[in-house]
Amino acid sequence: MNIGNIKDIPRLGARVVKTEQGDIAIFRTSDDKVFALADKCPHKNGPLSQGIVHGHTVTCPLHNWRINLADGEAVAPDEGCAGHFKVDVDAEGELVLDI
Repeated sequence: MNIGNIKDIPRLGARVVKTEQGDIAIFRTSDDKVFALADKCPHKNGPLSQGIVHGHTVTCPLHNWRINLADGEAVAPDEGCAGHFKVDVDAEGELVLDI
């Protein structure tokens, strides 16, 4: 599923894609890596897309849980996993989400 261009997402920002599987947050890091997670923190379903991106993690805006963008796993000592999805960036910067 084509979901736009990497330029549509600011560095250290996120955008939400609405799908039949639910909302998916697409994140762009400062080094232009792109990751896709279910837009729900595994703790209390906080909107990860509204969190703060730093390095390759995002901090949930509700209770400050840190979630690894690569696999959706909570950073210890917290436990849990947000669903993660594969997203590719082609040569023109187009984003392709695999759901």
